[in-house]
Amino acid sequence: MRRIVVVGASAAGLAAAETLRREGYDGTLTLVGDEPLAPYDRPPLSKQLLAAEWEPGRLALRTPGDLAGLDLDLRLGAAATSLELAERTVELADGTTVPYDALIVATGVRPRRLPGEGAHVLRTLDDALALRDRLAPGRRLVVVGAGFLGAEAAAVAWRLGCEVTLLEPAPVPLAHAVGTEVGQVLTAAHLERGVNLRCGVSVAEVTGDGVRLAGGELVEADEVLVAIGSLPNTEWLAGSGLAVGDGVVCDEYCQAARDVYAAGDVARWYNPLFGQSMRIEHRTNAAEQGMAAARNLLNPQARKPFAPVPYFWSDQYDMKIQAYGYLRGHDEVAVVEGDPAERKFVAAYRTGDRISGALAVGMPPKAIRQWRQAIATGASWAEAVRPTVPAADS
Repeated sequence: MRRIVVVGASAAGLAAAETLRREGYDGTLTLVGDEPLAPYDRPPLSKQLLAAEWEPGRLALRTPGDLAGLDLDLRLGAAATSLELAERTVELADGTTVPYDALIVATGVRPRRLPGEGAHVLRTLDDALALRDRLAPGRRLVVVGAGFLGAEAAAVAWRLGCEVTLLEPAPVPLAHAVGTEVGQVLTAAHLERGVNLRCGVSVAEVTGDGVRLAGGELVEADEVLVAIGSLPNTEWLAGSGLAVGDGVVCDEYCQAARDVYAAGDVARWYNPLFGQSMRIEHRTNAAEQGMAAARNLLNPQARKPFAPVPYFWSDQYDMKIQAYGYLRGHDEVAVVEGDPAERKFVAAYRTGDRISGALAVGMPPKAIRQWRQAIATGASWAEAVRPTVPAADS
């Protein structure tokens, strides 16, 4: 194996490339990225970068010297456009063809959009800088989508003095993921600060004056941010023979086909710890999965299942939110420590008869770490959650 290609130059792709070198691979290593920039960190885009607390240079994941030390065939600003499994080649947008002996797909996701033009999205450094330039005291910002990304951006805009309207189709933001009670806590944080949060509304299109709701109402704005989720970047794989279904479909080893692995936001793999396939769009998972895919690719006789306890965090106003596990599809939520009314608590999540997740708001990291261990060991709900703790249906 003398030619390995990694398509995707963000957290997962970079982690894969570094792991390949660290594990002793000394052949040609091509790293392909659709953006012209060297790998950079994305979570700060909706936080420190958008708030102008950080400048772009601080987002770099590695120094130029670090990248040079990897001895990469670096192809930036040239997106992959097609894959030929039989010929083992990747076609790039600049017209070049890159051959490989093994391939890691780490092409990430892109934002969903709404009909109409002029709206901002928040995925790349250019996206964040364009929106940052438009945020100022008194400016009217409409954020479509009150998920974690939309809520973070709304919180930053509020701090910058903008008049913020947050539109969400669900009755309670994030209830499908974190439960109604936790969703209500996050909702209260917006309302107390004067953010105009409107739930149960659908946006039909972006207009030159704001957004138009499905019922015809115009919500006026100077700027619009659309934060309604993302789509995995798999179009370039059409006709390749790889299985694609809300991401690149992989087994528990992150393998998608012979000598082809996937990692990061684009990978849908079977996580044996939870007994189901999942696709995780979190920074920590991207790096961990990039490393796992690289190790399994290089050492097929000693492959290990990728069975992590997913972790994510979010900063909104003065709240630090941390979560471990797989919260979606849970059957029950119980507050196991603290008080939601004070926005300082830990909630545990049950799926079937086991603990599947834990989320903390306003608590020190150690308050939730014990729950990570319970999730990792597959502890039953009865073992992990004391019977004296009142349960709250989600």
